[in-house]
Amino acid sequence: MSRFAAVAFDLDDTLCRHDHDVTALYRRAFEEAGVEPFGEPEELWPLLDGPPDPDDRVGYLGAGFARLAAQHGRDVDPVALAAAFESVADESRVAFLPGASDALAAAAAAGPVGVLTNGPEDRQRAKIEALGLNDLVDAIVYAGDLPRRKPHAEPFERLTAALSVDAAETLYVGNSLSYDVAGAHNAGLRSAWLRADPDEAAAPYRPDYVLDSLAEFPGLLSEGYGAESGESETTEAEEGR
Repeated sequence: MSRFAAVAFDLDDTLCRHDHDVTALYRRAFEEAGVEPFGEPEELWPLLDGPPDPDDRVGYLGAGFARLAAQHGRDVDPVALAAAFESVADESRVAFLPGASDALAAAAAAGPVGVLTNGPEDRQRAKIEALGLNDLVDAIVYAGDLPRRKPHAEPFERLTAALSVDAAETLYVGNSLSYDVAGAHNAGLRSAWLRADPDEAAAPYRPDYVLDSLAEFPGLLSEGYGAESGESETTEAEEGR
Protein backbone atom coordinates (compact mmCIF):
# COMPACT_ATOMS: atom_id res chain seq x y z
CA MET A 1 0.00 0.00 0.00
CA SER A 2 1.29 3.47 -0.87
CA ARG A 3 1.81 6.09 1.78
CA PHE A 4 0.71 8.79 -0.70
CA ALA A 5 -2.63 9.54 -2.34
CA ALA A 6 -0.93 10.89 -5.47
CA VAL A 7 2.51 11.45 -6.98
CA ALA A 8 3.71 14.18 -9.31
CA PHE A 9 6.98 14.71 -11.13
CA ASP A 10 9.04 17.55 -12.51
CA LEU A 11 9.88 17.05 -16.20
CA ASP A 12 13.34 18.19 -17.31
CA ASP A 13 16.24 16.34 -15.67
CA THR A 14 13.77 14.44 -13.50
CA LEU A 15 11.78 12.32 -15.94
CA CYS A 16 13.69 13.15 -19.11
CA ARG A 17 16.75 14.74 -20.67
CA HIS A 18 17.58 16.06 -24.13
CA ASP A 19 18.70 13.42 -26.59
CA HIS A 20 20.63 15.69 -28.95
CA ASP A 21 24.15 15.28 -30.25
CA VAL A 22 25.10 18.37 -28.26
CA THR A 23 28.36 19.02 -30.09
CA ALA A 24 26.64 18.85 -33.47
CA LEU A 25 23.86 21.14 -32.22
CA TYR A 26 26.42 23.62 -30.92
CA ARG A 27 28.21 23.70 -34.30
CA ARG A 28 24.93 24.09 -36.18
CA ALA A 29 24.09 27.15 -34.08
CA PHE A 30 27.30 28.87 -35.15
CA GLU A 31 26.63 27.94 -38.77
CA GLU A 32 23.09 29.31 -38.55
CA ALA A 33 24.41 32.57 -37.06
CA GLY A 34 27.22 32.86 -39.63
CA VAL A 35 29.85 32.91 -36.90
CA GLU A 36 33.18 31.06 -36.88
CA PRO A 37 32.91 28.52 -34.04
CA PHE A 38 34.75 29.01 -30.78
CA GLY A 39 34.71 27.09 -27.52
CA GLU A 40 32.89 23.86 -26.74
CA PRO A 41 29.50 23.09 -25.14
CA GLU A 42 31.29 21.94 -21.97
CA GLU A 43 32.68 25.46 -21.62
CA LEU A 44 29.29 27.14 -22.12
CA TRP A 45 27.19 25.28 -19.55
CA PRO A 46 29.11 26.46 -16.42
CA LEU A 47 28.77 30.06 -17.64
CA LEU A 48 24.96 29.97 -17.50
CA ASP A 49 23.21 31.45 -14.46
CA GLY A 50 21.22 28.68 -12.78
CA PRO A 51 18.16 27.03 -14.40
CA PRO A 52 16.87 28.37 -17.76
CA ASP A 53 14.56 31.37 -17.71
CA PRO A 54 11.29 30.17 -19.30
CA ASP A 55 10.44 33.77 -20.26
CA ASP A 56 13.76 34.59 -21.91
CA ARG A 57 15.76 31.56 -22.95
CA VAL A 58 17.56 33.57 -25.64
CA GLY A 59 18.70 36.13 -23.08
CA TYR A 60 19.68 33.34 -20.69
CA LEU A 61 21.83 31.60 -23.31
CA GLY A 62 23.06 34.92 -24.67
CA ALA A 63 24.58 35.84 -21.31
CA GLY A 64 26.52 32.56 -21.38
CA PHE A 65 27.69 33.12 -24.93
CA ALA A 66 28.77 36.66 -24.01
CA ARG A 67 30.98 35.32 -21.22
CA LEU A 68 32.35 32.58 -23.48
CA ALA A 69 33.13 35.07 -26.27
CA ALA A 70 35.00 37.29 -23.80
CA GLN A 71 37.07 34.33 -22.63
CA HIS A 72 38.01 33.53 -26.23
CA GLY A 73 38.58 37.13 -27.24
CA ARG A 74 35.80 37.07 -29.85
CA ASP A 75 33.62 40.00 -30.89
CA VAL A 76 30.18 38.53 -31.66
CA ASP A 77 26.51 39.25 -31.08
CA PRO A 78 25.78 36.78 -28.24
CA VAL A 79 22.01 37.26 -28.47
CA ALA A 80 22.01 36.40 -32.19
CA LEU A 81 24.13 33.33 -31.44
CA ALA A 82 21.74 32.28 -28.67
CA ALA A 83 18.76 32.79 -30.97
CA ALA A 84 20.44 30.56 -33.56
CA PHE A 85 21.01 27.89 -30.92
CA GLU A 86 17.34 27.98 -29.98
CA SER A 87 16.25 27.82 -33.62
CA VAL A 88 18.15 24.59 -34.34
CA ALA A 89 17.22 22.85 -31.10
CA ASP A 90 14.48 20.23 -31.39
CA GLU A 91 12.45 20.07 -28.18
CA SER A 92 11.01 16.70 -29.21
CA ARG A 93 14.46 15.09 -29.02
CA VAL A 94 14.15 13.82 -25.47
CA ALA A 95 14.51 10.46 -23.75
CA PHE A 96 13.37 9.11 -20.40
CA LEU A 97 16.00 9.05 -17.69
CA PRO A 98 16.92 5.59 -16.38
CA GLY A 99 14.16 4.26 -14.15
CA ALA A 100 11.60 6.87 -15.26
CA SER A 101 9.21 4.42 -16.94
CA ASP A 102 9.19 2.14 -13.91
CA ALA A 103 8.74 5.13 -11.60
CA LEU A 104 5.72 6.31 -13.58
CA ALA A 105 4.22 2.82 -13.56
CA ALA A 106 4.73 2.49 -9.81
CA ALA A 107 3.15 5.89 -9.22
CA ALA A 108 0.17 5.01 -11.42
CA ALA A 109 -0.37 1.80 -9.47
CA ALA A 110 -0.54 3.85 -6.28
CA GLY A 111 -2.93 6.58 -7.41
CA PRO A 112 -3.29 9.56 -9.75
CA VAL A 113 -0.10 10.90 -11.32
CA GLY A 114 0.78 14.42 -12.40
CA VAL A 115 3.54 16.37 -14.09
CA LEU A 116 4.41 19.93 -13.11
CA THR A 117 6.96 21.74 -15.24
CA ASN A 118 8.13 25.34 -15.00
CA GLY A 119 8.20 25.70 -18.79
CA PRO A 120 5.33 27.02 -20.90
CA GLU A 121 3.14 24.63 -22.87
CA ASP A 122 4.34 25.87 -26.27
CA ARG A 123 7.86 24.71 -25.39
CA GLN A 124 7.17 21.66 -23.25
CA ARG A 125 4.33 20.10 -25.24
CA ALA A 126 6.75 18.59 -27.79
CA LYS A 127 8.56 16.77 -24.97
CA ILE A 128 5.31 15.56 -23.42
CA GLU A 129 4.11 14.18 -26.75
CA ALA A 130 7.46 12.59 -27.64
CA LEU A 131 7.48 10.74 -24.32
CA GLY A 132 3.81 9.74 -24.54
CA LEU A 133 3.12 11.31 -21.17
CA ASN A 134 -0.43 12.34 -22.09
CA ASP A 135 -1.33 8.66 -21.88
CA LEU A 136 0.70 7.98 -18.74
CA VAL A 137 -0.38 10.73 -16.34
CA ASP A 138 -3.66 12.21 -15.18
CA ALA A 139 -2.78 15.91 -15.13
CA ILE A 140 -0.09 18.23 -16.52
CA VAL A 141 0.51 21.77 -15.27
CA TYR A 142 2.65 24.16 -17.30
CA ALA A 143 3.71 26.70 -14.70
CA GLY A 144 5.36 28.85 -17.39
CA ASP A 145 1.86 29.90 -18.45
CA LEU A 146 0.79 30.92 -14.94
CA PRO A 147 1.36 34.26 -13.19
CA ARG A 148 3.74 32.50 -10.76
CA ARG A 149 6.06 29.55 -11.38
CA LYS A 150 7.81 27.18 -8.97
CA PRO A 151 8.81 27.73 -6.17
CA HIS A 152 5.54 29.66 -5.68
CA ALA A 153 2.65 27.62 -4.35
CA GLU A 154 0.17 28.37 -7.15
CA PRO A 155 1.42 25.76 -9.68
CA PHE A 156 1.33 23.06 -6.99
CA GLU A 157 -2.15 24.11 -5.94
CA ARG A 158 -3.28 23.86 -9.58
CA LEU A 159 -1.75 20.38 -9.72
CA THR A 160 -3.40 18.99 -6.57
CA ALA A 161 -6.73 20.49 -7.65
CA ALA A 162 -6.42 18.79 -11.04
CA LEU A 163 -5.62 15.49 -9.33
CA SER A 164 -8.41 16.00 -6.74
CA VAL A 165 -6.08 15.22 -3.82
CA ASP A 166 -4.93 16.98 -0.68
CA ALA A 167 -1.48 18.58 -0.79
CA ALA A 168 -0.37 16.85 2.41
CA GLU A 169 -1.04 13.44 0.83
CA THR A 170 0.86 14.21 -2.38
CA LEU A 171 4.52 13.50 -3.14
CA TYR A 172 6.43 15.71 -5.59
CA VAL A 173 9.63 14.42 -7.18
CA GLY A 174 12.14 16.84 -8.69
CA ASN A 175 15.82 17.50 -9.20
CA SER A 176 15.96 21.14 -8.03
CA LEU A 177 16.21 22.07 -4.37
CA SER A 178 15.40 25.73 -4.96
CA TYR A 179 12.44 25.14 -7.28
CA ASP A 180 11.06 21.64 -6.65
CA VAL A 181 11.80 21.02 -2.98
CA ALA A 182 11.20 24.64 -1.94
CA GLY A 183 8.01 24.85 -3.99
CA ALA A 184 6.60 21.60 -2.64
CA HIS A 185 7.34 22.76 0.91
CA ASN A 186 5.62 26.12 0.31
CA ALA A 187 2.51 24.36 -1.01
CA GLY A 188 2.37 21.70 1.72
CA LEU A 189 3.38 18.70 -0.40
CA ARG A 190 5.94 16.08 0.55
CA SER A 191 9.12 16.23 -1.53
CA ALA A 192 11.60 13.74 -2.95
CA TRP A 193 14.83 15.28 -4.23
CA LEU A 194 16.46 13.47 -7.17
CA ARG A 195 20.07 14.55 -6.79
CA ALA A 196 22.57 14.30 -9.63
CA ASP A 197 25.58 13.92 -7.35
CA PRO A 198 25.51 11.50 -4.39
CA ASP A 199 27.94 13.77 -2.55
CA GLU A 200 25.70 16.84 -2.89
CA ALA A 201 24.15 18.01 0.38
CA ALA A 202 20.55 19.14 0.64
CA ALA A 203 21.22 21.86 3.23
CA PRO A 204 19.85 24.41 3.78
CA TYR A 205 16.77 22.77 2.23
CA ARG A 206 15.01 19.82 3.87
CA PRO A 207 13.52 17.38 1.35
CA ASP A 208 11.49 14.60 2.91
CA TYR A 209 13.29 12.00 0.81
CA VAL A 210 16.52 11.86 -1.18
CA LEU A 211 16.90 9.70 -4.28
CA ASP A 212 20.11 9.02 -6.17
CA SER A 213 18.19 7.36 -9.02
CA LEU A 214 14.60 6.92 -10.10
CA ALA A 215 15.27 3.19 -9.74
CA GLU A 216 14.90 3.80 -5.99
CA PHE A 217 11.48 5.42 -6.40
CA PRO A 218 9.14 2.37 -6.45
CA GLY A 219 10.46 1.31 -3.05
CA LEU A 220 9.79 4.78 -1.64
CA LEU A 221 6.06 4.30 -2.16
CA SER A 222 5.98 1.36 0.23
CA GLU A 223 4.69 1.98 3.74
CA GLY A 224 7.78 0.27 5.11
CA TYR A 225 10.30 2.25 3.08
CA GLY A 226 13.29 3.33 5.14
CA ALA A 227 12.43 1.23 8.18
CA GLU A 228 15.55 -0.86 7.64
CA SER A 229 17.47 1.05 4.98
CA GLY A 230 17.39 4.38 6.81
CA GLU A 231 16.83 6.19 3.51
CA SER A 232 13.34 7.55 4.02
CA GLU A 233 13.76 10.85 5.80
CA THR A 234 16.59 13.28 5.12
CA THR A 235 19.51 12.39 7.35
CA GLU A 236 21.74 14.80 9.23
CA ALA A 237 24.55 13.99 6.81
CA GLU A 238 22.32 14.86 3.85
CA GLU A 239 21.37 18.11 5.53
CA GLY A 240 25.07 18.97 5.60
CA ARG A 241 25.42 18.95 9.37
